[in-house]
Amino acid sequence: MAKASQINRNKKREKLVAQYAVRRAALKATADDMNVPAEERFEARLKLAQLPRNSSKVRIHHRCELSGRSKGYYRKVKMSRIALRSLSNFGQIPGMTKASW
Repeated sequence: MAKASQINRNKKREKLVAQYAVRRAALKATADDMNVPAEERFEARLKLAQLPRNSSKVRIHHRCELSGRSKGYYRKVKMSRIALRSLSNFGQIPGMTKASW
């Protein structure tokens, strides 16, 4: 089980990303648009820099839904490899069986 502080920190980041998503997208579009004058693009970059760092989407870390583990994460099922294996051994994931040959 991951530390509760790490899980809560990641949830806080997810909330901030959702809160600032529209504002950040508008500023990025202005900053990257070459048809806009250079001064306006520069101002957009400055405003982007003033937004909270945790409002950036790249700061969110993938975590297991069950254990909160950050490493060995499978995006397709949103679980770590350990949680996935334990559930599949008990037959709780449809279509997944333990390999044997």
